[in-house]
Amino acid sequence: MNLDRILQIFVVKEKKFFPLYIQQTENIVKAAQLLCDITKEDDADERHVLAHRIKECETVGDRITDRIVDELFNSFVTPFEREDVHQLAEDFDTFLDSIRDASKKISIYQPKKSSHKINEIAEYILKDAELFLEMAHNFENMRSDAKLIDRLCDQVKENEHIVDDIYESYMSTLFEKEQNAVELVKKKNIAQAIEDTSDIAKSVSNTVRSIAVKMA
Repeated sequence: MNLDRILQIFVVKEKKFFPLYIQQTENIVKAAQLLCDITKEDDADERHVLAHRIKECETVGDRITDRIVDELFNSFVTPFEREDVHQLAEDFDTFLDSIRDASKKISIYQPKKSSHKINEIAEYILKDAELFLEMAHNFENMRSDAKLIDRLCDQVKENEHIVDDIYESYMSTLFEKEQNAVELVKKKNIAQAIEDTSDIAKSVSNTVRSIAVKMA
């Protein structure tokens, strides 16, 4: 058993990380809701506005991640292993960055018409973000709530499977029916970016699950 684990058992844990994870996931939920909005939007100017608001969320997220890292340097005892505290913060940040990347592609490419299926994927990304927020509220009781957190991770995994099916259906229809080559490339790149975001959510849930298993 390493020193971090021993200290976690016998020393009062440093709790200042938990509010930061909650702030981080609240900010991600906000960005994910804006992603849903932009995937339903056909007006070019409004797309730019929504993409800018997601960029603002990304900036806020970077600051929260930096604070978590700063706290790591200033803390002797952490709620779980130091590497996991850092990895989880970075994974949440990567998820937010991917939301930003998807919105940026919509804002830059400006497809002629929004897609119901792309919006449907965005709705699942929002569900993932809300699941991460629920997890964050339970991090302080990670040891006793490990099974609950594991079930929430299962939901993220299930969402990713659903998104895969939606993505495959969308791409099949796109290549069958889209006659404009430029529009096809635009929509393909947007779909790939937003599907990648779902994959990243699953990766984040794997990190959370790994921590929960160690703490159980």
